[in-house]
Amino acid sequence: MPLESDNPIDSHLITDAVSPDKDVDGLNTVNEGRVAVGDLSGFLPCTPNGCMELIKRTGIPIAGSHAVIIGRSKIVGTPMSELLKWHDATVTVCHSKTKNMNMTIKKADILVVAVGKPEMIRGAWIKPSAVVIDCGINSIPDPTKKSGQRLVGDVKYDEALVVASYVTPVPGGVGPMTVAMLMQNTVQSAQRVAKRLIDMEFRWTIKTLPLKPLEQVPSDIEIARSQTPKDISLLASEIGLIPSEVSLYGDKKAKISLKVVDRLKNEENGKYVVVAGITPTPLGEGKSTTLVGLVQALTAHKQCNSIACLRQPSQGPTFGIKGGAAGGGYSQVIPMEDFNLHLTGDIHAVTAANNLLAAQLDARIFHEATQTDQALYERLVPAIKGSRKFSPIQLRRLKRLGIEKTDPYALTPEEIRRFSRLNIDPHNVVWTRVLDVNDRYLRKITIGLSPTEKNMIRDTSFSISVSSEIMAILALATSLEDMKQRLAKMVVAFDRTGNPVTADDLGVTGAMLVLLKDAIEPTLMQTLEGTPVMVHAGPFANIAHGCSSIVADDIALKLVGKPGYVVTEAGFGSDIGMEKFFNIKCRASGKIPNAVVLVMTVRALKMHGGGPPVISGAPLRKEYTMENLELVEKGLPNLLKHIENGLKYGVPVVVAINAHSSDTKAEHDLVKKACKQAGAFAAVVSNHWALGGAGAADLAQAVIDACKTKSDFKLLYELDMTIEEKILKIAKEMYGAGTIELSPKVKDAIRLYTEKGFGNLPICMAKTAMSLTGDPSAKNAPKDFKLVINDICLSAGAGFIVPMCGEITKMPGLPTRPSIFDIDLNTETGEIEGLF
Repeated sequence: MPLESDNPIDSHLITDAVSPDKDVDGLNTVNEGRVAVGDLSGFLPCTPNGCMELIKRTGIPIAGSHAVIIGRSKIVGTPMSELLKWHDATVTVCHSKTKNMNMTIKKADILVVAVGKPEMIRGAWIKPSAVVIDCGINSIPDPTKKSGQRLVGDVKYDEALVVASYVTPVPGGVGPMTVAMLMQNTVQSAQRVAKRLIDMEFRWTIKTLPLKPLEQVPSDIEIARSQTPKDISLLASEIGLIPSEVSLYGDKKAKISLKVVDRLKNEENGKYVVVAGITPTPLGEGKSTTLVGLVQALTAHKQCNSIACLRQPSQGPTFGIKGGAAGGGYSQVIPMEDFNLHLTGDIHAVTAANNLLAAQLDARIFHEATQTDQALYERLVPAIKGSRKFSPIQLRRLKRLGIEKTDPYALTPEEIRRFSRLNIDPHNVVWTRVLDVNDRYLRKITIGLSPTEKNMIRDTSFSISVSSEIMAILALATSLEDMKQRLAKMVVAFDRTGNPVTADDLGVTGAMLVLLKDAIEPTLMQTLEGTPVMVHAGPFANIAHGCSSIVADDIALKLVGKPGYVVTEAGFGSDIGMEKFFNIKCRASGKIPNAVVLVMTVRALKMHGGGPPVISGAPLRKEYTMENLELVEKGLPNLLKHIENGLKYGVPVVVAINAHSSDTKAEHDLVKKACKQAGAFAAVVSNHWALGGAGAADLAQAVIDACKTKSDFKLLYELDMTIEEKILKIAKEMYGAGTIELSPKVKDAIRLYTEKGFGNLPICMAKTAMSLTGDPSAKNAPKDFKLVINDICLSAGAGFIVPMCGEITKMPGLPTRPSIFDIDLNTETGEIEGLF
C-alpha cells in the first residue's frame, strides 16, 4: 500500500474488511492494536515478524540493544518498532523528515530500514557490528538490464556490505521470511478452527453483565436503566457473528443477515426449547419473563451458549393496558424502550406492505368498473417507445390462466378480457387495511365515499398490524424466496364465480417484497445480564400462530452450536401457542423440539380453583395473597391438562413455577407433587423476577437434563385429514371438547376451500386464551363440551386455515384509562417516562 505521504488513502478500509479472527496478514487494526499494547498472542504482522525472526537468527541479544527503525508505515515500520519494544530493545523511529538521521543510525545495534526510498541509507552511517534488515525493494533505471530496470533496497549495498556484520540481500531476504510468517499464521488459524471443531463443548467467550438485585424490586424501567448495555457489535462478535452479517441500528440493536445460516450450514444445531404457559389470569403469568430469566441462567450461570428468541411486541398493547413484553424485574430485554416501541421498523414495514396491497385491490376494482376491456389492457400493458411488453408478474398470471403467449400483440379479445379482468366481488373481499394502534372505531368502516370514486362504496375494516397475514408470513418464511412465494399466494378476495384472487394476480408481490426485504432479518438485542436475544416477527397468538420467526430460530440454532440452547416462545397456553408451534411452525421449519417449559403461577391455579375474579388494575383479593391449599388443589386440573398436552407430542415437559412473594412452600410442594404424578419431567420453583438468572439456575439445570432425554416428537394430525377432522382433533385432544359445531357459513367456506385445493393446509385455531374452551369465563379444565366454530378464513400465503371460536376481534380498543396517560418524554434528559 502507498505511504500516506505519497497517496493519502484510508488503508484500514481494506485491512479491516477481514475479520480479526481470519486476519493471517496481521494487518487488521484489532490485531495491530494488540501488538501495540504488548499482546503478542494473536496474529502478528508478517513482515515485522519475519524481520524479528531474522534478527533472532543472527544471535545478537535483542534485550538492551539500541534499535533504529527507518520508516513509520502501518504495515512495517510502526509494528516493527512495537515488536522490538516488547522484546526489551530501546527503539528509535526515524523517517524521511528526521534531522541528522546519520548520527542516529551510527548508534544502532539493530537497524531495520523500511522507508521505501532506493538506497537512501549509506553504508558509512552504519556501525560495523550492527545487524541490518533491509525491507526495501525498489526499481531504479539500469540500461544494462534487459528490462531497463533493476531492484535495489533502501540501503546502498556496496558500502553496507563492508561495514555491517549482517545484512539481508535484496531481493530474496525479507520477502521469503514474510511468506513463512504468513504460513505460520495460517497454520495457527487452522489450529484454532480445528480445536473448536474437535472440542464439541466449545463455549462463547461472552462477557456477562453483573446484576445487583435489591430486596425491594424496583419498577421495570428503573431496573432496565440501572444497567448499561454492551455495545451490540461486541455482543455480535462474542456469539460468533462477523461484521458483514451485522447491520447496526445505533449501538444497542442490530439486524442479522440470513447469510449466517449459509455460512454455518455444516454446524450442528443446538437444543430447541419452547416456552408456553397454562391458561392465564388477565395479569399474565410471566411467560416472557421466565424465558428471559432462563436464558440468563443458561448463559451467565451455567456457562452454556444460549439465545432467547422472542416476538416483537405491538404498540397497541404497549399504549393500551397490557404493557410491553420485554420481560420484567431482573429478567428483561434491554433497552426496553426500543424493544417495546419501533425497534428496527419491522411492524411498520408489514403495515406498509399490507396497505399497499389493499390500495391496489380497491384501485383495481375501480379501474375495472370504469374501463372497457381494451382500454384496461392498454393501460395494464402500456406501449413504451412504441412497444408493449409483459412484466414478469404478468407473465406468471398468463401462465396461471393457461395462456402460453409472451407477445402482448398476440392475445385474442377473449384472452385480453381474461387477462385484464379479475372480476373481484366487492362483497367477498377478505383483505383489510391495518394499523399498529388500538382503535375500536376502525373495526367497521365504509370506504369510497368521495365523489371521485363514482359510488364504488363498500364496507370494510381495519385490523391491528400484527394480525396481518403478512406478519404470519414473516414469521414462517425460511428465506426471501420463500417469503416471495408466500406473499404471491395470499388470497385477498374471491371473484364473482367464487375463484380466489391472489396478491400475485394484483401484480403487487414484488413491490411488497421490496418493502419487506430488511424486515426478514431478525434483530439482535440483549438481556440485563448481557446475553443474546433474537427479536423477530409478532403474530398474535389468539388469531395467528403466535410464535417468533423461523429464521431467528435457524440463525440462533447455528450460532449456539451442538451443545447450546435456543429458547423460543409460543404465545399463551399449550392449547393455543404450543399447539400451533408444533403443528404449524415445526411443520414448516422441519425442526424437532427437545423440551417444553410450561410456565404457571400459584395465583392462576387459585383462580381456576374457584377464586374471585382477577382484574387488571384492581388489588388482588386475600385469597391470592395468603396460603390457600384448597384453591390450589382445585385449580390443578388446568395445569395437568397443559402437561398432558405437551406429553402428547412426545416431548419432555418441565414445569416452571414462577414464584411470587405471597406463595408458600406448602403451595409449591403441592404443585410439584402433582406435576410429577402427571408425568412432567420436573417441576421447579424459579425466582428469576427477583434475582435474574441466578434465580432460574435450578430451572436451567432441569432444562439441560430434560434435553438429554430422547425426544419422540410427533405431530397431532396429518395434513390429508379433512378440514373438519383436523378441527375436531385439536378441539378434543388439546381443549378437552366432546364435539364441535360448524355454522352454515363455516360449512360453505370449508367446502369452497376444499374445492379450490386448500383442504390440506394446517389449522390455526382462533380462540380465547383465557379458557380451554371458547368461552373466556369457563375456567379450570372443562370436559366434553361443545366447541362452536362460528367463522373461518383462509391464510393461503401463511399456509393455514383459521377457524374462529366465538367473537375474536382483530382490532383491540383502548380502555377508559390506557397507559397513554402515564407516558411522556423528559425534554431535558431525552428519557421516556412512565412506560412501565
